[in-house]
Amino acid sequence: MNLWLQIVDTAGAVLLLIGAAICLLGVIGMLRLPDVLSRSHAATKPQTLGMIFVLAGVALRLRSGMDLATLALIAFFQMLTGPVASHLVARSAYRTGQVEHSELLFDELDEQLTDGK
Repeated sequence: MNLWLQIVDTAGAVLLLIGAAICLLGVIGMLRLPDVLSRSHAATKPQTLGMIFVLAGVALRLRSGMDLATLALIAFFQMLTGPVASHLVARSAYRTGQVEHSELLFDELDEQLTDGK
């Protein structure tokens, strides 16, 4: 094995570890944070970033054209669906009264919901 492949494999392993650590921090945030909005933030941002790091590490380890295309599709759909799902969870929590309105700095959604009534 030449030096270049060894460097790429090591970089892939480091990216896998970093991605796993970021995902772990997201899970800890989901367990420790107090309200729904904070938990949805912890569920989306670190998990998406951690998944991208993991996929980049796997891409560096596999180095096949079809595998890279598959990993790119996974990254695309993860970045597309994760924030949308978190937004829908936060909005449904807001509408069902699980969000403490006094703790919000700006409540623009309340203005939108009361104007239509």
